[in-house]
Amino acid sequence: MADGLGTDDLGAAGLRFERDGAIGWCVIDRPAARNALTPAMYFGIKRAVWLVNRDPDLAALVITGTGDVFAPGGDLGGRSEPGDSLPPGLDGPDILPFVTVRDSQAPVVAAVNGICQGGGLLIAMLADIAVASDRATFRVPELLRGIIDATYAAVLPAHVGVAVARDLMLSARRFDATEAQRLGVISRVVPHEQLRDAAVQAVREIVQTAPDTRMHVKRMLGEHYRPIDYPTMFWGLQHSPEPREGMRAFMDKRAPAWIPGEFASRDDRR
Repeated sequence: MADGLGTDDLGAAGLRFERDGAIGWCVIDRPAARNALTPAMYFGIKRAVWLVNRDPDLAALVITGTGDVFAPGGDLGGRSEPGDSLPPGLDGPDILPFVTVRDSQAPVVAAVNGICQGGGLLIAMLADIAVASDRATFRVPELLRGIIDATYAAVLPAHVGVAVARDLMLSARRFDATEAQRLGVISRVVPHEQLRDAAVQAVREIVQTAPDTRMHVKRMLGEHYRPIDYPTMFWGLQHSPEPREGMRAFMDKRAPAWIPGEFASRDDRR
């Protein structure tokens, strides 16, 4: 790799890259932190996309998780793992994999095996096809933590419409795989034990299409997304007191200070 890593090394201890024939599998595997994504893991998913796009032996990428978790989003504790590697000077939106997943010439399929929220749900939504286990659950929790999530604001309305996007973002409620499919958040739901086969079948279907033609269509589909206002998002992360309070409250297992006492239920603190 250009950054000095080994061929299949994604530079993140919580990710592993596996080859199964012409499919590369990016497996989110950080069970001690419930698959919470470190900055190196976010960037490692970008590396996985780049890897399959330049390796002539690989035709597609499948992103999946382990156990009962796909990905819950970023690690709010700010933790990292030994072995995590980021290119020097990299910061902010350059770390995030979402646009890279969306614009990949090689097909990207998300095999959503369980809890899927935050950045994990964005990865699933921006994959070419998201296949979800019938055990999967979903949530858009960023506002609970005081995070101005510009990617959701740009992407979610294109999938579900403004009214439902407003509902999911402002309520931060959980919803199951059946509702996620009905709303258009993801496209396919299968019995849990069939998830891997269903992901491979989705790859098999996509690769029947002509690559250059497919990229033109993907570009046209991408025009339904609004531009992503990362300057506002990262200004908020750096300067607003709300993300710091939201993250502290999450780590302390308490309600953030902005919630009126009568509404500070246990669910709000998660």
